[in-house]
Amino acid sequence: MFLLLGFGLNSASAFTTAFSRRWGKAGGQLASFVLRNVLGIPLWVIGVGLAVRVPSAQAFTPSAMIEVLGWILLAVGAVVQLSAIVVLRLPAARPSVGDALVSRGVYGRIRHPIYAGLMLEFAGLVLLKPSQSVVLASAIGCVWAWVQARLEELDLVKRMPAYREYMIRVPRFVPRLGRKA
Repeated sequence: MFLLLGFGLNSASAFTTAFSRRWGKAGGQLASFVLRNVLGIPLWVIGVGLAVRVPSAQAFTPSAMIEVLGWILLAVGAVVQLSAIVVLRLPAARPSVGDALVSRGVYGRIRHPIYAGLMLEFAGLVLLKPSQSVVLASAIGCVWAWVQARLEELDLVKRMPAYREYMIRVPRFVPRLGRKA
């Protein structure tokens, strides 16, 4: 329940334009911030934590190599997310109708590095704690990240007309190898 409610509230950032139309730029920014950061993220983190802690049958038995790969995926996911937050700065936490398109740094390679990093972390978590509850929570998390990215793109096209061309140039989650967008 925490997981689904948290992901639902976290989706507020995809409605920044709608919130801003209703309550003005500052009100829309505040609504997105509170729903996503104050309520949504903590709730889904609690949900994932409960999935890790609840007794559940193993989906598979991890080997030492699988565990190492799990840690690598967690670390790479965290680095990708932190790189994205450093590039975005404040708009990462407080999206606004006044935001400018960012296409430098990791955003020159993929459109949604925060969600891509999160999906890597979910995969790493499954390899480290392969219980059925963690597999289910991680699968829900990955589906949510994909849907959330799509919803945000609909909002971003409204807020930033240049985003449509950016979508053509830059892949959503997986960078093109060998060349920058």
